[in-house]
Order: sequence, then C-alpha cells, then structure tokens
Amino acid sequence: MTDNPDPADPALERTTQTEPAAEAASDEDQPSTKKSALREGAILIGIAVVLYYVMLTFVARPYLIPSESMEPTLHGCNGCVGDRIMVDKPTYRFSSPRPGDVVVFKGPPNWNVGYKSIRSSNTGVRWLQNTLSFVGFVPPDENDLVKRVIATGGQTVQCRADTGLTVDGKRLDEPYLNATTMMADPVVYPCLGNEFGPVKVPDGRLWVMGDNRTHSADSRAHCTSTPADAQKGILCTGDPMTGTVPVSNVIGKARFIAWPPSRWGGVSSFDPQRGRNRARDDVAAPHGHPQVVGTAHVGVRAVPQRPRPGGRRR
Repeated sequence: MTDNPDPADPALERTTQTEPAAEAASDEDQPSTKKSALREGAILIGIAVVLYYVMLTFVARPYLIPSESMEPTLHGCNGCVGDRIMVDKPTYRFSSPRPGDVVVFKGPPNWNVGYKSIRSSNTGVRWLQNTLSFVGFVPPDENDLVKRVIATGGQTVQCRADTGLTVDGKRLDEPYLNATTMMADPVVYPCLGNEFGPVKVPDGRLWVMGDNRTHSADSRAHCTSTPADAQKGILCTGDPMTGTVPVSNVIGKARFIAWPPSRWGGVSSFDPQRGRNRARDDVAAPHGHPQVVGTAHVGVRAVPQRPRPGGRRR
C-alpha cells in the first residue's frame, strides 16, 4: 500500500520552494561563467601577441628573399617561391659582424634610390598596415637587404684581373660562388665585373657583396669613383662611405631557411679571408668571448632555377 504525501507537510513545502530557487541561481551563474571564459581568452591572446612582438623585436624575425642576388646560398626570384629565412637579432648585441657572415641590414640612404613603399596609398589601410607592422604581422616599410660581409672596418678591399678579389692584399677563398649561377667563371673573370678599389673600409662600417656577383647590386654598385679611374673602368676609388654599410644598420645574422621545407637548412658563415667555416672558430673559441654558432637563412644545395641575364639586382 503506497503512502500519499500530505500536502500540508511543512518539509515538502520547503523542498518545493528550494528547487525553483536553485534553478534561478544556476541560470544567474551561466552568464558569469561565459564572461570569465571570454576574459581569460582575451588575456591569453594578449599575452601571445606581446610574446610574438618581443620575439620579432629582440630575438628573431622571418624575412623573404625577393631576388637572386644571393644565389645559390639563398633562393629568390620574381614569380617564384623565395626562401624565408630566420634572422638572429641578439648575436650582434654582443659581437660585431665578421667576414663571411650573411647579414640582413637596412639600406643606407644612398642605397634606397628607387625603393618603392610597400604601404597602401589609402590613409586608413596604411594606418592599419603600420599598426600590424608594429606587432610583426606586416613587414616594416624599409629597404631591408641581405648580403655577405667581405671586409670590416680598417681593412682594404680591391679587385684586379691579375689578383682577383683581395682584402689587405690576400686573395679570398670563396667556395660559395657558383659559375653556373653567375653565368661567368671567376677563374676567367676574377672580378666578375669591373675592377674596383682599393677601398679602405671606414671604422664601424662593412663592405658587403652578394654571392651571385653578376646579379647583385652590392657595395660595388653604390660606391663612387674618381673621374680618372672611372674612365679606366676602375670603380670605387672615391668616397669609401657611399659603398659601405654602417654596422648600426645591421638587423641581424641569417641563421637558417625556414621555408620551403625542401630548402630547410643552415647558412654557413664561411670566412673567405681565412678559408674556413666560421662555425669551426666559434666552437674552438675561448669561453667568455661572444660567439656566433651555426648558420642561417640558406641551404647550400643547388637551386632548380637559374638567374637570367640582366636579372634584377637587389
């Protein structure tokens, strides 16, 4: 026999009154929980953006190789998939660029002739691009270039047909040059262009050249010449400042190729003055001296496409 609850029972009355109250409290907690989740998500996104900004500003930043001036070390050309390299920024906070380093730098004023801004002409879009550039999502609007360091402050660089490229009178060893890529044999054409120099590199500056010498607008293309030497076809005998790059303009050292996957690999800092890979010196160097270990921004394997005669120099 089933006992029927007494409608007048006080305990039953309290239970029936509590249930609606609990449901109402649960409904009130749901918006609070959603707001808390949104707040946490916003905080996490903010932290991620700050960390990304710190990394791009102080640690490393990816760069796209747009031209063939560093072939075959770095791959780039119009209409193809250029290498994307990671550039190490902290290295030169503790040391200076050295011969053989592949560096990314801001073009000095006289190197920026003909540079076209990558920003939109629309004010609103340009403001958005500058804002996104500040946090690293859009490239900076500056003429950033990549070359190899050949000589540093105080050294004298020159090239003659009978001696080839020399620094302080010693001929350089440059295994990264490729005759097929340059469409010229350095044994036959030692200067791979006009004879130049001598140029004594001012202190705090660098003489830089592309690995693809016949398709590279490097220090040789921006130097000045005395009229008499220019008539003889000898370049860069004028003001040494114009063809050199301030060390302060160097953004960082190319470390490795990050994209495409088929090009993954390090960039060797082969010292052409000493005829050896810089990494060996870094490993053997005494502790306490800031050293650069490894390479960057380039794989050393041959590239499938070759530069064309008269190709764009950069």
